[in-house]
Amino acid sequence: MTQLNSKIPKGPMEAKWDTYKSTCKLVNPANKRQLEIIVIGTGLAGASAAASLGELGYKVKTFCFQDSPRRAHSIAAQGGINAAKNYQNDGDSTFRLFYDTVKGGDYRAREGNVYRLASVSANIIDQCVAQGVPFAREYGGLLSNRSFGGTQVQRTFYAAGQTGQQLLIGAYQALERQVALGNVTQYSRHEMLEVVTIDGKARGVIVRNLVTGELERHFGHAVLLCSGGYGNVFYLSTNAMGSNVTAAWKAHKQGAYFGNPCFTQIHPTCIPVSGDHQSKLTLMSESLRNDGRIWVPKKQGDNRKPNEIPEEERDYYLERRYPAFGNLVPRDVASRAAKERCDAGYGVGASKQAVYLDYASAIERYGKIEANKQGLANANADTITKLGKEVVAEKYGNLFEMYEKITGENPYDIPMRIYPAVHYTMGGLWVDYELMTTVPGLYALGEANFSDHGANRLGASALMQGLADGYFVIPYTMGNYLADDIRTKSIPTDHPAFVEAEKSVRERIERLMNIKGTESVESFHKRLGKIMWDKCGMARNEQGLKQAIEEIKALRKEFWSNVRIPGEINEFNPELDKAGRVADFLELGELMCMDALHRSESCGGHFREESQTEDGEAMRNDEKFTYVAAWEYKADSQFELHKEDLNYEIVHPTQRSYK
Repeated sequence: MTQLNSKIPKGPMEAKWDTYKSTCKLVNPANKRQLEIIVIGTGLAGASAAASLGELGYKVKTFCFQDSPRRAHSIAAQGGINAAKNYQNDGDSTFRLFYDTVKGGDYRAREGNVYRLASVSANIIDQCVAQGVPFAREYGGLLSNRSFGGTQVQRTFYAAGQTGQQLLIGAYQALERQVALGNVTQYSRHEMLEVVTIDGKARGVIVRNLVTGELERHFGHAVLLCSGGYGNVFYLSTNAMGSNVTAAWKAHKQGAYFGNPCFTQIHPTCIPVSGDHQSKLTLMSESLRNDGRIWVPKKQGDNRKPNEIPEEERDYYLERRYPAFGNLVPRDVASRAAKERCDAGYGVGASKQAVYLDYASAIERYGKIEANKQGLANANADTITKLGKEVVAEKYGNLFEMYEKITGENPYDIPMRIYPAVHYTMGGLWVDYELMTTVPGLYALGEANFSDHGANRLGASALMQGLADGYFVIPYTMGNYLADDIRTKSIPTDHPAFVEAEKSVRERIERLMNIKGTESVESFHKRLGKIMWDKCGMARNEQGLKQAIEEIKALRKEFWSNVRIPGEINEFNPELDKAGRVADFLELGELMCMDALHRSESCGGHFREESQTEDGEAMRNDEKFTYVAAWEYKADSQFELHKEDLNYEIVHPTQRSYK
């Protein structure tokens, strides 16, 4: 076991990033034109990084498996993006955003990275406004903010309920400008299947053209993985069906350590599962907790319609248990509270695995404000309701429409039914302060790395991290590395390392196709997801995790002997693409359970049933587990644990309280 060096600069916390930027090595413009960089993934992290590096003069290649970079899954983020601008004058600051993020992550994040994230957050908003992102504005023209979980200020900037889409269009425009100028070459419908290392450094990738099935070799002086998270290991999640772990997992098997794989996030506001036919879940944005109130009936098994249950017979359980934060507690706390109520018999809907998210009081409140604005002194209830609905529609309309399309119920009149679901992964490839993995020249940005959120991510911080990494961090840290590489000429792709890497990819694909079993890829993915959700989901225990490890090993063995993949290799074959991704999930799932088993404490989204307080809250063990668990791949089912100790100079760990 080695002790990992995070390379956090010395000096006061607020000066670390400025000191780094002032003293890091630079690459002059003429040399930048000779250096090639590969970017895998074109979501917010990948598109912003590629656009920024292209703008600086590097030669960049980007790869995405979608038909366009605009289809990257960042487009699905709805609620907003955090930044410490304090437009509301409500007490926000860089320090408070830093503090909320460390506390929200249950003191399992690295202070240096989090402070940097908080300090560049304000720049992100300026950048996006300059690109034309249509953020919501107040009457006077200032950008509007709303609240999200885990905070007592309003710092979330938003564009109705489609913030991720608007931010991605901004980053995409910046990327396409560089494509038009010839600084970036864009490869759509290409999937990375191997990292190529030469003399210990990442020097390229093997990708598969998903339309023709051909394998291609691409050289780069450095490789950036911006390929998102691995939530689809659970099968049912809020992620797009294509989202996968393959790029990160291939890097892991080439020597990049995997950090905190068991830290996965359950999002409290998803439309509940409706049956076995479902292949994904739909997220109702956390922004809805900003104005919505969450409740269950006070009586167990109450089958009345929600509007028939009088106010005094409703349990607004988050407001009751956490009066200081109410409906805006962090995601892990809100999710476990919903599970606890449903498990205790207070769930609603046909499945009884749901709680209500109610907008009636918000509609009334906004309606009264609007009536006052319009000078309607004695407005009747119908007028107030009508005016209130119009305000809510302006703020959250597309989310309400989406809910109605999926459920057939009108959430303006009937409370939404929600239940927690897998959403985001705080774990990912271990990176140092420069966002470099344990493989020199191989970087991980955005959700693909582990670095900024600890054991639980606060809402609206994913978009912030992806854009911070791409626009503001990697242009400096990559130059610091490439300054020593300016004498390295482009390595031809007939180099033995490329030949060998392509051969191993080809053999793996042929092995998959030659199994010719009887079960579909989907059925294996579904079975893996059930094991993961039941035994490594919202609650975990030693016995369940040990069982899960054995069940996953058996399932993997069955997959490699009985999976059926139709079609051919050298053609458009989505089933083959999916088979490769599920094969990687079957390996990752085992490591996640091993990580969850070794961490015999509860923290953030990792809830070990053996480690909880008397009133059911997560109980950390700071003496034993104040570290990042970074796993090194040794062989199938064999991983070695390395540790990075977390030192808290500023925010000293305490029992989290939102009461």
